[in-house]
Amino acid sequence: MTGPDGTERGDGTDGPETVSLGEFTFECGESIPELEIAYETYGDFTGDNAVLVCHALTGSAHVAGGRRRTDTAGQAHAWWDDIVGPGKAVDTTEYYVICANVPGSCYGSSGPPSTNPETGEPWGTDFPAVTVADWTRAQRRLLDHLGIPHLHAVIGGSVGGMNVLEWVKRHPDHVDRAISVAAAARLDPQCLALDAIAQRAITTDPNWSGGDYYGGDPPTGGLALARQIGHVMYLSKSSMADKFGRRSAGIDAGRDTFEMDPAAGFFPYREVESYLDYQGEKFAKRFDANSYLYLTRAMDNYDLASGYENDTDALAAFDGEALLLSFTGDWHFTVEQSEVLADAFRASGTDTAHHVIDSDHGHDAFLVEPDRVGPPVADFLEAGIRGKAVTDTDASEEGDEFAPVHTSLFSD
Repeated sequence: MTGPDGTERGDGTDGPETVSLGEFTFECGESIPELEIAYETYGDFTGDNAVLVCHALTGSAHVAGGRRRTDTAGQAHAWWDDIVGPGKAVDTTEYYVICANVPGSCYGSSGPPSTNPETGEPWGTDFPAVTVADWTRAQRRLLDHLGIPHLHAVIGGSVGGMNVLEWVKRHPDHVDRAISVAAAARLDPQCLALDAIAQRAITTDPNWSGGDYYGGDPPTGGLALARQIGHVMYLSKSSMADKFGRRSAGIDAGRDTFEMDPAAGFFPYREVESYLDYQGEKFAKRFDANSYLYLTRAMDNYDLASGYENDTDALAAFDGEALLLSFTGDWHFTVEQSEVLADAFRASGTDTAHHVIDSDHGHDAFLVEPDRVGPPVADFLEAGIRGKAVTDTDASEEGDEFAPVHTSLFSD
C-alpha cells in the first residue's frame, strides 16, 4: 500500500501508526506540547483519490481489515469492515482511505488516558476539553503531514457525520464530496438529557475519583451504566420488541453485574436486562471513562450554525456535492433532522441528495445494514448525485417530502 510520499504503509491489518503533530491548541484555549494521532491507511494514493473516514463516538482508526486483528474489540474492531475494503462500497482498490482516532479518545490518540509529558502520568481531567472542530483541525494537520492537500470525499456516521459537516464548514475548498450518515446539525434536547444522565452515571461512581483513577480501580460500574443508556438510544422500539420482548433470560447470573434490591429476586431477570448488562460490562473493559465523558460532551456541544447566522450560512462556501443518509427507525438522529440538514445544503446551492432507508434497526442501522448503506455510498463516490442508487431515492428529484426507499436496489 503506497502513501502520498511513495512509502509503503500498512493496510490496516498490522495496527495503527502514530504520529506526533507538535503543539496543539484546543478550541477551549488550552494547549498540549505534543498532539499524537493514531491513524490507519488503506489502498494506494494517486493524487486525487483520498477518502477520509470519520469514526463514531467510541470507534477507532481501525475501520476495516478486522479479520486479522486481535487488539481491539466491539465497535472499535474493524467497525465498518463491510463498507471499506477491496471491492466494497469504499473500494480500497480505487480510493486511498484514511481513518484517524480523534483527540480525547483512548485508542492511540492523545486523550485523558495518555501520558502528560510534563508529569509522566496520565492526563486525566487535566487534558483540555475537546470539540468536533478540534477533531477536524487535527485531521487536517494529519493530512498535511501525510502530503494530502485535497480530499475526494469525507464520510462518517453518527457523530462522525457531524465531523463531516465540520469539514464542509471549516475546509470547504478541501473536499469534493461529503457523506453524512445518520447524523444531524446538532443534538435535540432528549438526546442531550440522556447523555447528561450517562455522564452523571460515571462521575457519581465512587471509583471515578474526580477523574484520577489511573493506577487504581476504574469506574467500570458507572461507565457500564452510561453505555447501557447509549445502547437504548441506538435501538428502536420495534427492534427491541423483536429482539427481547418481555422474555425472561432464564438465569440470574447477570444480576451480579450490579447490586440489586432484595425484591428483585421475586421478579424475572429479563433478556433486555441481560443484554444491557453484557454490553455494559464488555464496554467498560475496553474503553476509558474519562474519554467517554470528553467525547459525549464534544458531541453534545456541536452546532453546525455556531459562528454563523444559520446552517445554510455555515455551508455556503462549500462548492462540492453532499449525500445524507438517514434511517426511519432512528430516533437518535431522525429522518426529519436529516431533511432539515438537506434543505440547508440545498439552500446554500449545494447539489444534494437525501437517501432515506426504511429500517427497524434504529441508529445502529448504519453499522449493521451494509447492504443498504453500501450502494448509495459507492454510487455517490463514483458519480456524485447522478449515481443511480442516489438519484433514484433523492427527495429533490422525486418531489416527495423525504426520499422514498427503492427496495429493488438492495434485494438479493
